[in-house]
Amino acid sequence: MAATTTRALLVDIEGIDGSGKGTQAARLCQRLTAEGVSCGLLSFPRYSATLFGRAVGEFLNGAYGTLDQVHPFLVSLLFAGDRFESRDTLRQLLEAHEVVVLDRYVPSNIAHQAAKVQGAERTELMSRILEIEHRLYGLPRADLVLWLDLPVETAQQLVARKARRDYTERTADLQEADGAYLGEVAEVYQQLARTEPGWRAIECAPGGELLTVDAVHERVWEEVAGRLAARSAGRARA
Repeated sequence: MAATTTRALLVDIEGIDGSGKGTQAARLCQRLTAEGVSCGLLSFPRYSATLFGRAVGEFLNGAYGTLDQVHPFLVSLLFAGDRFESRDTLRQLLEAHEVVVLDRYVPSNIAHQAAKVQGAERTELMSRILEIEHRLYGLPRADLVLWLDLPVETAQQLVARKARRDYTERTADLQEADGAYLGEVAEVYQQLARTEPGWRAIECAPGGELLTVDAVHERVWEEVAGRLAARSAGRARA
């Protein structure tokens, strides 16, 4: 679905666990506000705000078994249900602001679940998740998806430095602790970045050298500022 010029710009920050999505989403919203652009921020999963969000937290803590013990399609329904419960909140933000920034969205569900299967099964699962979240649940597509591309080894080192989260007592949840799995997640993200419209890759460790938070933010800002300028130009021509 193409973005309209009347709805808020919907920007989604994506990446494997530890890539800095939450930090960059918050920094982007702060920058937009400082520049006089009204901004709303929403992070998924909403672990303590929705019934499905709480179930996601339980899954990530191992309450339902290991990663390979629960079929990824069933897991995808938990993440999709969390967004379905949050749909009205998202719509309200889109009506109230010029830009809404998301810390993870539908692509995160696709990447994390499709990473668990291969070939035709992966393609089918990706298609199913898109149909459930966008067609059946009526969630809007993001206008701009910024993928924070970071090597798995570096991401896991950064996960180990995270502060305590409200859904787990562990240093790393089931997904964060499995490096091979995160590598598959990164592979699905790469596929999405090549094939889906509106995606931009933000290389966070060019040449193996980890960029600072500020440097990554500037790359994120460049993409968003460019999209806002294009929207303004489009309105001026209309």
